[in-house]
Amino acid sequence: MSAAAQPYPHVSDGSSVTEVKDEFRAAVRAARRARSPRLRAAAAEALVDVVETIPVVADASVVAAYSARPTEPDTGPLLDALAARGVRVLLPVLGAGLQREWAWFAGRHDLLERAPGRPPEPSGPSLGADAIAEADVVLAPALAVDTAGNRLGQGGGWYDRALAHARPGTPVVALVFAEELYDAATRPVPHEPHDRRVDLVATPERWERLGD
Repeated sequence: MSAAAQPYPHVSDGSSVTEVKDEFRAAVRAARRARSPRLRAAAAEALVDVVETIPVVADASVVAAYSARPTEPDTGPLLDALAARGVRVLLPVLGAGLQREWAWFAGRHDLLERAPGRPPEPSGPSLGADAIAEADVVLAPALAVDTAGNRLGQGGGWYDRALAHARPGTPVVALVFAEELYDAATRPVPHEPHDRRVDLVATPERWERLGD
């Protein structure tokens, strides 16, 4: 994917990191909405083949993942593939006081949309925020990632907080479309000191280790 085809914010003098992030998010979201259902479905199937070849995923007994929103890279086929080979999968759920927690994936038939605009969640009991410590690898959503490992999230900061409960050294893999992987030398993803970097990225085309 050429740099010209990548959504990227215009950075003007005096723009804050927050303003640049917001503009970046808007650009990526618009590009995602323009992707056809057919292309999204094809990307979802291709993503399975890519993610399953990542060694830390192939060796994992427990994976923390997520249910994708409609315009995100669809994780449904990937969740099915992980479960089919006996991997236990943790998915985020909304806990008491709007705290994000985790529950076990029991199949796509079990996922329920508990609130408008929320990703589907397992119906089983919440395991609390600390359950991510059971994961051998974390598959994280992202709007964009650069080759240094900087990740642009949705803006709530939840994954940065959630990853504080993961075991030290647990690898984090961001899932994005191919054009959402940026060269950190020429088109860096804006970031702040509190932003948690990711270790790897997977697109429907390939995966790579970041920041090496």
